[in-house]
Amino acid sequence: MESNKVVGILGIGLIGGSMALGLRKSGWAKECIGIDTNRPNQKRALELGLIDRLLPLDEALQVIDVLIIATPVDNLVEQLPKILDQFHEKQIVIEVGSTKSPIYEALKNHPRRKQFVSTHPMAGTEFSGPEAAIDGLFEGKRCVICDQELSDPDAEKTIESLYQDGLHMNLIYMDSISHDVHTAYISHISHICSFALANTVLEKEKDEKRIFELASTGFESTVRLAKSSPETWIQIFHQNQENLMDVLDEYINTLLKYKGLMLSGSYEKLKEELAKANDIGRILNRK
Repeated sequence: MESNKVVGILGIGLIGGSMALGLRKSGWAKECIGIDTNRPNQKRALELGLIDRLLPLDEALQVIDVLIIATPVDNLVEQLPKILDQFHEKQIVIEVGSTKSPIYEALKNHPRRKQFVSTHPMAGTEFSGPEAAIDGLFEGKRCVICDQELSDPDAEKTIESLYQDGLHMNLIYMDSISHDVHTAYISHISHICSFALANTVLEKEKDEKRIFELASTGFESTVRLAKSSPETWIQIFHQNQENLMDVLDEYINTLLKYKGLMLSGSYEKLKEELAKANDIGRILNRK
């Protein structure tokens, strides 16, 4: 579906670059303009064909219809109000960050709040930068739209089309607070535990050759997320600290339970606990 939109992308890395690829391939965007303060990233994005051209932010705001902000989440709280201050009446801005409540608070009284749509496309890899961009990254995945009642209905429909027609994603809706709770329980805990497991192995196993030789697909899939950008994830952990503390407490209690059952020789009981965990497969395998 062609929408004839000019799309600006601030932050041309894994997510921003992959969105540019998808929107250009589907024809939803007639042009993707890169906006990135990182000059090496700007040059590389052009070389890789992720974008059509580069412009400074103030020049891009004169020609774009939709602005996608794909920068680290700590920057968003400061960036978004200033960008909305410069918007023309029909322009729309979205962000694609993993935390929503701080942005909700920063924009709730902004006079152009209706031109903002809060989104979180649930897709990614452990890699970063323009080279990490993937054609088709979002296809069949889910995108969360938050606080839809606060956005202009026409703006929201445009962004729904961006994700459904442009990137071929499935949409779900929730408020910012619920989003941050659920992502802490499902996404953020996975990342922090992967970092912790990698550090545990590096601390206990000093023979790097043995790690390389003995690491099988199970280990690799479990610690894959530990290769993610610390700069990105420290900001997410900070912004969603309260919810993450809650789920971390539960995770630590579960580990202590397993440890206690092993120390007491209660392996039948431990087997029951492991069998309960198998139920996650039923949930994840839903059609």
